[in-house]
Amino acid sequence: MSMLTRLFGKPKQEANVVTTLDKLNETLEMLEKKENVLKKKSNAEVQKAKEFTNAKNKRAAIQCLKRKRLYEQQIEQLGNFQLRIHDQMIMLESAKATTETVDALRTGAKTMKEMHKAVNIDDVDKTMDEINEQTENMKQIQEALSAPIGAAADFDEDELEAELEELEGADLEEQLLQPATATPAAPVSVPVPAGKQPTHPAQKQKTGSYPARKKL
Repeated sequence: MSMLTRLFGKPKQEANVVTTLDKLNETLEMLEKKENVLKKKSNAEVQKAKEFTNAKNKRAAIQCLKRKRLYEQQIEQLGNFQLRIHDQMIMLESAKATTETVDALRTGAKTMKEMHKAVNIDDVDKTMDEINEQTENMKQIQEALSAPIGAAADFDEDELEAELEELEGADLEEQLLQPATATPAAPVSVPVPAGKQPTHPAQKQKTGSYPARKKL
């Protein structure tokens, strides 16, 4: 049996620690109150001793100082009690924190152990095999659904590609002929200066005409 178990026993008794700390705190407050009362009494005896000294009553003044010493002894004793209680409270609080930490770690280890029991490597491998199998089945289903059926299945892919090439060639030829069929721009006439007109304008030769033959 560990020291913590001997101190607190079963987990249900951990509530006693809180009760004990509360009791110690109450006792500490009580001791502090008593200490303050004794300090006031001690100060009062000092004042009385001063008054008796002024009154030339030495014996009464000494009695006051004796009571003051007794009060101081009690104050010192109460101070020691308070130190012991503080020390006990610190130990209990530290032990409580330790037990709570150990209990939390124990709970975590227990939960982890149960999780390992629920999921082992064989189950993981089996699950991954099932996932891969279902994935492969889904691929096959998608391929079957995407395959052409009916009249579309009889179309020749080579013929369709050849037809597509013809369409592309026709489009290219149309683009090349587009500038040639466009209306040419009208020629710009340049004025000829006076005095430089040609005396014999050049005669245009008709296309396809031949010179007249001489008669024999």
